[in-house]
Amino acid sequence: EWSPAAAKNAKSWANECILSHSPQNRRKTTVGCGENLYMSTAPNSWSNAIQAWYNEVENFIYGIGPTTPGAMIGHYTQVVWYKSYQIGCAIAFCPQQFYKYYYVCHYCPAGNYINVISTPYKSGPVCGDCPHACDNGLCTNPCKYVDHFSNCSDLKVFPGCTDPKVKASCPASCRCTTEIK
Repeated sequence: EWSPAAAKNAKSWANECILSHSPQNRRKTTVGCGENLYMSTAPNSWSNAIQAWYNEVENFIYGIGPTTPGAMIGHYTQVVWYKSYQIGCAIAFCPQQFYKYYYVCHYCPAGNYINVISTPYKSGPVCGDCPHACDNGLCTNPCKYVDHFSNCSDLKVFPGCTDPKVKASCPASCRCTTEIK
């Protein structure tokens, strides 16, 4: 879904005309956001920018990751990241730069966790995890909460979500039983 807050952050960074990734503190809404950048010497369509990011699929094998060490896949994996359900994008004209057109998209919550980069989405039947929340082959039931610990699935089992510390630290695991998380 479109995020006005992410779009505002993307526009703010695009307007800086600094041809590198923004600091993480510049890509936050209620959560941290990932970022893709595209630069061109002439105006391009958003379709071209998104396709350029997606084309990194050629360097990617699901479950393995990059086809060769160092192959670029991060733009592709962020585009398809299962948990990034909000997006905001912007473009800026940067006349003093060689690449005069600067496209920025922020994806929230951020994807590309290095320990699971090879599986940016769950493989299986289309909408198999969301048969009642499916639109055009995509699940539309994101969990709007974020766990603060990596072991929340274990903490949910013991001591459980009735424990105040677990409930506060693991809201996605405790509150989202049918949503994509």
